[in-house]
Amino acid sequence: MTGSATESTPRFDKPLVIAGRSFTSRLLVGTGKYRDFDETRAATEASAAEIVTVAVRRSNLGQNPDEPNLLDVISPERYTILPNTAGCYSARDAARTCQLARELLDGHNLVKLEVLGNAQTLYPNVVETLAAARTLIDDGFDVMVYTSDDPIVAAELASMGCCAVMPLGSLIGSGHGLLNPHALSLIIEAAQVPILVDAGIGTPSDAATAMELGCDGVLINSAIAHARQPALMARAMRKAVEAGREAWLAERMPRKTYAASPSSPAEGIIGS
Repeated sequence: MTGSATESTPRFDKPLVIAGRSFTSRLLVGTGKYRDFDETRAATEASAAEIVTVAVRRSNLGQNPDEPNLLDVISPERYTILPNTAGCYSARDAARTCQLARELLDGHNLVKLEVLGNAQTLYPNVVETLAAARTLIDDGFDVMVYTSDDPIVAAELASMGCCAVMPLGSLIGSGHGLLNPHALSLIIEAAQVPILVDAGIGTPSDAATAMELGCDGVLINSAIAHARQPALMARAMRKAVEAGREAWLAERMPRKTYAASPSSPAEGIIGS
């Protein structure tokens, strides 16, 4: 190799590791907002995701034996189920929800923590999130945590023992994409644990951009479930995450003020 490629060690891919578990797919998907379970199954299969989030407060995981069970569609034998605390507005409620999930899933300790500030924006309540994370970690949970894009908060959550930090790209369900890529870059640069963008992804290009920044993965629900053809969008998101990861590994060309260097050799030009 010549030029800048020799100036630093090339990046090589490796599996995504969360709480000691290795995953090939870097796309995580949710199970809410679909029209029915058949659509949930089709989109989840098309995504090739290995980690699937489940809202414990809004999904039947067996607590209502007379109702359809989501786990009949999203089998724990095939997927890593990630119970989440969607709909919780206090540390206490979030901790109780995770404890319920552990009971329903036979001691399952990997959870996604989210403590919301209000119902209008679904922006995270950072104070309650920090308190809930501490409680859950002390109780033996492996905590993946939804938070703001504040690099200081992200670092604190990682240092206290969260196994993955999940900053928002923009508001949950908004589809606005990455509104503050600089802040996300700062979080990634200082990362002690995997960083996954959670919330705000609207298009495959958003997902690719997150991966090109160096994120370890993305979690997507609304952008897939609300698409006119969810399974097709799930496939598109899978390809975007893979392409974005490969682009990050390849390391893009430097930006230049002027494109002064021709892309073809100047030697041998007729008339020179």
